[in-house]
Order: sequence, then C-alpha cells, then structure tokens
Amino acid sequence: MAYNILYIEDNQDNLRLVNKVLKSRGHEVHGALNGLDGISMAEELKPDVILLDINLPDIDGYEVARRLRKSEFPFLQTVTIIAITANVLDGDAEKALAAGCDVYMPKPVNIRELWARVENYLSKDAEK
Repeated sequence: MAYNILYIEDNQDNLRLVNKVLKSRGHEVHGALNGLDGISMAEELKPDVILLDINLPDIDGYEVARRLRKSEFPFLQTVTIIAITANVLDGDAEKALAAGCDVYMPKPVNIRELWARVENYLSKDAEK
C-alpha cells in the first residue's frame, strides 16, 4: 500500500535523499522548504506521516508541531510526526516530544532506522 508522506525540510540534499528512499518503497513524498508551507501542505495533503526538521528558516519545527496538534483539522491532531534534527543536546528529544512529535531522530539520518520507524507507524495505522 502506498502512503502519503510530507517531509518539512529546508535542506534540499536531505529532502532528495529521503524522497528517493521512500519513493523506492512505493510511497508518495511531498516536500516543504519551511514551516508555514509545511503546515499549509499538511492541511491540504492529509499525510499519513510527517517528517519534520526542527531548524527551519521561518518558524522552528517545535512551533510547527504545536500548530499541527492544535489544528482545526482532527487528522493533524493525531498524525504521526517524526522529528529529524541536528539538535542533539540534552533535552532536545524531550522538547520535540513535548511540542507534539511522536518520535525524535538525530541527524545525520540513518536511512534504515528512518524507514523502520515510518514503516512501524504506517503499519499501526493500517491495523486501526
């Protein structure tokens, strides 16, 4: 089954890499280069999973996650959000989870781990 995945990431190289890997698994991947565009795209696309960079050029990923969780659209209040970030100091994972992310993953991205996490959440959603 193909899933709809939104990746909010301002680094084109990271976006291309993740896009290539997930598309090779048959999924549709959409990219947003900043937080506000990502929120708008999430409202329109109704993604099955959102991959979210924390360091974005307009609003940070923490704020993106908070806005998605408070959205008027119920599906955004529960969609899986995986934070992918270079922020690896003590407390960064907790901060991402407190903002509404379901998973915290440090960069550089381990593609196999990313795929396993995405697959895990997609299979849980399919069971519902």
